[in-house]
Amino acid sequence: MSRFAGKVALVTGGSSGLGRATAIALAGDGAAVCVVGRDQSALTRTVDDIVSRSGRAIAIEADIKVAADVERAVAASLSAFDGLDLLVHAAGISRTGVVTDLTEEDWDAIFDTNVKGGFLLAKYAIPAMRARGGGAIVTVSSIYATAARSGVAAYAASKAALSTLTKIMAVDHIADGVRINCVAPGTIHTPMVEALARETDAADPASVIDRAGQLSPLGRLVHVSEVVSLILYLLSDDSSGVVGACFPIDGGRLPLLGAVR
Repeated sequence: MSRFAGKVALVTGGSSGLGRATAIALAGDGAAVCVVGRDQSALTRTVDDIVSRSGRAIAIEADIKVAADVERAVAASLSAFDGLDLLVHAAGISRTGVVTDLTEEDWDAIFDTNVKGGFLLAKYAIPAMRARGGGAIVTVSSIYATAARSGVAAYAASKAALSTLTKIMAVDHIADGVRINCVAPGTIHTPMVEALARETDAADPASVIDRAGQLSPLGRLVHVSEVVSLILYLLSDDSSGVVGACFPIDGGRLPLLGAVR
């Protein structure tokens, strides 16, 4: 029997990468999925993929930095599927640079998406989950929330903030029946990573990705599907005793990051 039969999920960043893969996997495991992002055409492709596999999904074009958009997205899930049980905050952005090079606009954009977005999603999703008797939330942080790497000051700081926010929300809302946890991937092969690789070496971005994989004991980048499996575990009743945890999934990279590289 499908683990998420009868459940309704909202997934941000659903137009590409980890968010898209998570939305498709949840639908394949029985959930009705609200796919949220800013690119309507890309969201529609995700929904079409789900529907073509006999799943249920709707696309919601929304900017998670904007409270009214998030409130509308949650309301759309209630209207389309009569409730909300699961939330995955997979949307995130990164811009490289040390603090002396970053602009204030860069800093604000990263924190607004990665941290404020997580706050707004929880603010509007938790009451809807509480009305259903509970639910589960997974946020997507990063190993750089707890480890140092040169050139990702704003991104790392935002993910550290998101990890801490997740732990505090988990304590605050477990009495509501809402379990909240976090995954912390290392570098995984997503469109965002491809874009960063092109910034590093426009002529040969594939070599940048290959080198990144060789830095971990696993000898390769973690696959998106492996992170999705962890997210679905944390959303499922299989993890009913897991509250306020943050799970690194990085191929063993984190223990090697004691020094700035």
